[in-house]
Amino acid sequence: MRSFQQLYYTSCEHGLSGSSGFQFNAVSEQVSAETRHRVEGLAGYEPPRALVESDAPELLARCPVNLCHTPGRPGGATTLCVRYVGRDSARRFGNYFAHALYTGGEFTTDSGGLLAIELWDSPVWTARVAGTTEIPELPAPLPRGPLSPRSVRAFLRAHPHAEQLPALLAAVFTALSEDGSVVVIDDTTDRIAHWFAAVSYLLPPPLAHTLSFATYLFRPARSRLHLIGTVPGAHPGFGPDDEDSYTVFDFSTGRFPEVVPTHHLVRLLIRIGVGSVRSVWSWTAEYTHGQERDLGDWHAPVAAAAAAGGTELTDADVRAVIDWLPGAGHLGPRRAAVAADLHHKHRDLADDRLAVLSAAAEAGGDTALHQELEGKLHQSRIRAYATGAENAPGPVPITHPAERERATALWQRLLGEAATSRQRVRLLLWAEGARLAPPPELLAAQGLELARALLGSSGAGPGLREEVARLVRILPEFRAGLVTAVQEVLSERGGQEQLFAQFPAELLSERDLGERPRLLEHYWRAQAEREPARTVDLLFRILRVRGQDSPDAELLRGLWRQPSPAWTYEEATEIARRLPSDRQVDEAVGEWFDRAVKQEVRDEQGLRACLVLCDTLSAPGRYAWLRPVTQECVQITLRLDESLRGTTEATALARAFRIPQIDAWAAPRALKHYRLLPAMLRLPADPARLRTEIEEFGFSLADGYLRAVHRDAVASGRVDEVLFSHVTGVIAVNGERVALPQAHLEVIEALRLHTAHHWRSEELNRLARALRPYDTHLADAYQEFAENRLGRMKKWSRRLAPRRSSDGPRPEEG
Repeated sequence: MRSFQQLYYTSCEHGLSGSSGFQFNAVSEQVSAETRHRVEGLAGYEPPRALVESDAPELLARCPVNLCHTPGRPGGATTLCVRYVGRDSARRFGNYFAHALYTGGEFTTDSGGLLAIELWDSPVWTARVAGTTEIPELPAPLPRGPLSPRSVRAFLRAHPHAEQLPALLAAVFTALSEDGSVVVIDDTTDRIAHWFAAVSYLLPPPLAHTLSFATYLFRPARSRLHLIGTVPGAHPGFGPDDEDSYTVFDFSTGRFPEVVPTHHLVRLLIRIGVGSVRSVWSWTAEYTHGQERDLGDWHAPVAAAAAAGGTELTDADVRAVIDWLPGAGHLGPRRAAVAADLHHKHRDLADDRLAVLSAAAEAGGDTALHQELEGKLHQSRIRAYATGAENAPGPVPITHPAERERATALWQRLLGEAATSRQRVRLLLWAEGARLAPPPELLAAQGLELARALLGSSGAGPGLREEVARLVRILPEFRAGLVTAVQEVLSERGGQEQLFAQFPAELLSERDLGERPRLLEHYWRAQAEREPARTVDLLFRILRVRGQDSPDAELLRGLWRQPSPAWTYEEATEIARRLPSDRQVDEAVGEWFDRAVKQEVRDEQGLRACLVLCDTLSAPGRYAWLRPVTQECVQITLRLDESLRGTTEATALARAFRIPQIDAWAAPRALKHYRLLPAMLRLPADPARLRTEIEEFGFSLADGYLRAVHRDAVASGRVDEVLFSHVTGVIAVNGERVALPQAHLEVIEALRLHTAHHWRSEELNRLARALRPYDTHLADAYQEFAENRLGRMKKWSRRLAPRRSSDGPRPEEG
């Protein structure tokens, strides 16, 4: 330990200056000029106005005492006690005596373990002028004053504003980190010293050693020390610009800062208390790494030390320690001890915190604690996963043999306690994800029991459906149990044919049911309902399993349920082709083919499919499956289709469709509706037949035909032979001899007028020649139209002749 240099500073007659006045009365031999300059700057003293003329000892004892300390920075630590002594040697008031101590090292270390504030009212201080200018250095340890944790605790208990200590401590923490100042106002400097001591004891020792303070300054606004004391009779003098630099606690009047942010470390230190905090600080040294700087750095080590000493931690304290543990490698084996303290005193920690404690126990070498925590984690995680808790972690592979054994035992116990099917499903999924290996017989029994429960349930939400689907994929024992459960249901209860269309039997595949023909049939029936496009293929799979050539009515109704029990044309065609044509089919099959042939044709695509079906059924073996009336429908349909493709004249084609059954059956009616008129317009027409047979077309065909001929004649730029034949036949119709509706006669008249006024003269001549065998009057009229057209063209040509140049183009006729 070092010794302390001493300095006396006052107004005296004999000193280092050689004259009277304020000067250094005496100093130790090694005191430097820099140290004297520092002490001179700190030693100034101004008493409260009411005590300036104090002279009697009892009045001087009432004057504030300034214990001032600036910690060890480059240049060393300086501590001084300044007292008011009233008059100087010239009998003038305003004299004071400053006794200063200086050490070039760290004050607490050099003083024998004292904090600077503990020199308050210490017997080391004097206020008497020395007879010589040189005084000896003081050896350590320095004598302490009356302040101690016990006395400060008694002071706080008696003070009416002791509840302000957390805010005061928080403000000092802030001042240390931001180089600010905290001003404490109280009735006496003794009380102020007690506040300073309370703060000093509660601060982390490395921070307390950096605290600068003065227990009394008349004008605190002129100082930048961390802690500044003053009394009511002084002159604080804080202006608006000082609000951010000075935090004022006026214990004399009860005025304090409105809001002081209080860190959780401050609250922990207050709970520990001044009387016990020194023990905690001694323990904390075992948890720190020496780089702690701010509140956040200190919180976790202090909390860990406090927990080891029996202090109850808040959730914020626990969280701070747990967040700190992963990076606290400097603790070594003590890391496990910290984890044990937290685990034993806080049994309701969340899984993420338990995981940190488990890792710390493992890193610290406490195998038993690590295994205990891992077991608790497994149990918590399994329960959370099984119950579907929000954000529950999924299973991870457990590779350590001992952990696998413990986890398997725990899993079996929880499986027996599971209250719902979903919990059991999730437990089975967890076992798979954790790579557990339960006994096969246990898995088989659980799979069957779970399958029975699920088949008996009325429904399942999307979550359970997804999980059971995963279970079916990854657990063969559950798939086998599900097959067995389905077999039981179908054997014990009738009317369960749609079982495979329900959850969870729909998750089974053909491979699962390969040895159970009855289950396969029900499975395929359910598949047909879900995938109608596969129904025909599934029908023949069922027939193969049954060993049958032909389906019966019940099977057909079971497969084709929606939207109505019937085949499409395509389905009927495929079935007809796949059934053995040399064998008789069930009577129901013939009925279904009858309905297929006779169903309504809704478009051209449907007509094509219907014709393919009729052609397929016309084969000798298949033809026998049909009823006579259906056979006749097939024959007529195919004959009309052949007429459409083989007839060479339009009216002959129309005559082929004049049969009584044309409107009774869907297929012939569709051929007439979709194909007859387009086919007629593609064929040439015999005007002789057309002019007399058009009334036999029927209203719909005649109407469509006449309007189509008129449209083509108007729209066509060039009249080909086919169109000319149709126009000739329509114009030649004698409305007096042929019974046509007025609307049709008007279309014919419109066609006559259009051709007369718009066709060229040569086409009119040709039309007149074609009409003459049937109507000479009409032929003469068209001849006259042709001649008039030609005459007008010649006359128009002569009018234009004088205007043309000799080599200009000649207008064409027509």
